Amino acid sequence: MPKFLIIQTAFPGDVILATGLIEKLHQHFPNAQTDFLVRKGNEGLLMGHPYINEVLVWDKTKNKLGNLLKMRRRIRKNQYDKLINLQRFASTGFLTAFSGAKEKIGFDKNPWSFRFTKKIKHVFGNDKEFKHEIERNHELIADFTDHQPAKPVLYPTKEDVAAVSNYKNQPYIVIAPGSVWFTKQYPAEKWIELINKLPQQYKIYLVGSPAEEELSNTIEKGAIHPGIINLAGKLSFLQSASLMKDSIMNYVNDSAPMHLASAMNAPVTAIYCSTVTSFGFGPLSDKSFVVEIKEKLECRPCGIHGYKACPLGHFNCAFKIEVSQLLETLNV
Repeated sequence: MPKFLIIQTAFPGDVILATGLIEKLHQHFPNAQTDFLVRKGNEGLLMGHPYINEVLVWDKTKNKLGNLLKMRRRIRKNQYDKLINLQRFASTGFLTAFSGAKEKIGFDKNPWSFRFTKKIKHVFGNDKEFKHEIERNHELIADFTDHQPAKPVLYPTKEDVAAVSNYKNQPYIVIAPGSVWFTKQYPAEKWIELINKLPQQYKIYLVGSPAEEELSNTIEKGAIHPGIINLAGKLSFLQSASLMKDSIMNYVNDSAPMHLASAMNAPVTAIYCSTVTSFGFGPLSDKSFVVEIKEKLECRPCGIHGYKACPLGHFNCAFKIEVSQLLETLNV
């Protein structure tokens, strides 16, 4: 029985996209032991996952180096056959290089890749050569599985499904207005404008992390739609995923909730402000739409992840996206 370890200690969206590897490994090695290493705070995404043996959690916020060394010892003790590192940064490269795994696989951009058994070239997409993140990730395991990337999948537990069942008693729309990066975030006043124009027969649920409660409170107070309910900070990752699954439409930014929708194959409209889909992180649902500014801006994209503020101060990539563009996807 082979033993695999997947490492992805970045943001929640990155972990969600990495679950495609779990699907593919299970498809080819149904009796394998697959473990998954995440940063503390993201372990809830994989709770109860049927194909994961153990979720390893690295606390990067307290005693980062000490916890890193403890994690290295734990990984070495587990004696993995294949360690698959999806990140390009030194800390996880160190864990990989000194893991004791029989095969150490990762991207060539990792500073420790010279110690890997196998390294794969990492290329961000552009307008001429598009490659989605799940394709980049899949290249790490293609030679011992197949050449078809698997989509990400999450598995809400029965408890997660039950926790949001009462919100599904009439047709509804889910809106996730926040993002870690300000320039990825559609402005609050634009969300309010959208909500006020949505059909009143729909319930409107606002979702997001505890850090996004203030934003959702602002939107809730500014909206006049009679069916708005603010759930920001009240649902776990998997509860939010379960709620999104049966939504008429999920309106999101280029952020983790977009990937939650992808993992549930839920309908989604993704708003792209400062970023672009050619980076390789677009929605994967069968029913998915990308909405962005109609005109070309010389300053867009301004960065891979986004910024805390618009570098030029105008934030036209967000403010010039028309609410009518979002409404158009509702009845498609």
